[in-house]
Amino acid sequence: MLDVHRLIVLRSVVETGSIQAAAAHLGYSPSAISQHLAALQRETGTVLMERIGRGVRPTAAGRLLATHAERIQNQISEAETALADLRAGKTRRLVIRYFATAGAALIPPVMVDFSRRFPDVRVDLRLGKGLGNEGADAEILVLPGTAGVPAGFRAIHLLDDPYGVVLPPGHPLAGEEKVELARLSREPWIDNETPSTLCREIVLDACGAAGFSPHFAVEAHDYSSAVAFVAAGLGVTVLPRLALSATATSDLTWRPVVRPIPQREIYVVVKEHAAGHPALAAFVALLQAEAAQRSASITAAAGSRRGQNLTKDDER
Repeated sequence: MLDVHRLIVLRSVVETGSIQAAAAHLGYSPSAISQHLAALQRETGTVLMERIGRGVRPTAAGRLLATHAERIQNQISEAETALADLRAGKTRRLVIRYFATAGAALIPPVMVDFSRRFPDVRVDLRLGKGLGNEGADAEILVLPGTAGVPAGFRAIHLLDDPYGVVLPPGHPLAGEEKVELARLSREPWIDNETPSTLCREIVLDACGAAGFSPHFAVEAHDYSSAVAFVAAGLGVTVLPRLALSATATSDLTWRPVVRPIPQREIYVVVKEHAAGHPALAAFVALLQAEAAQRSASITAAAGSRRGQNLTKDDER
């Protein structure tokens, strides 16, 4: 493998036209320059410079290698600049992975503030499920605590998102402030998650604790479809409060579920080595602030009768 430093020495000799001039520019002695050239010739097995009187001139191979040395030096300079920008928070691109309801509820207001503070940073928002999506700078996801987070990653808790039941118009439980989960045991349920997901298991585990397994009359793999089936009077569905802003309709009612209270824990996960980069750190801080505001709204709504219709205003 060619030594990059020796390539830079060769380029300087070719550019300046003499060993003495290259030595002056690079801060070396002429003998050190000659030694670097001799070592590079041994590495390449090719004569790179030839004697002309008391001076030297490059051979065809020397000129060719000097041209490549210029390109290599430019690329090294670009890499150093990019790395310095990254350390200073001037990275031009962040990749954020998120799950759907977090995208609808948390990310838009965060992006408004972030774009104002970092107008030169491009943020690519990508849907993703599970931890460890390649190329992601941050991942917003539901986790069962931090015990399973692998080494090299940092999980930052954002908020706890409690579940509630969406009831069709005129349902007898719509007049209740809170609904005990066991009272839904005889209701036809509308599923709203794909099987084997953590969010689905959270609800099923809570039902088990309440002493029953729900009867799913309708299978739907997203919240909007499930809510539409509720509106048609086909059953009830249990979904997290954060999902309300993405499934708003004034005809239905959402009530908190208690005894037990199923809830999912939402985290943002970043790589340890990247956590301190200013742009990423700023994005995470804004995300934490937005999540804190949402969490306060959830707490306030839990202590009052406000926000009982399934409308977008409930989330603010």
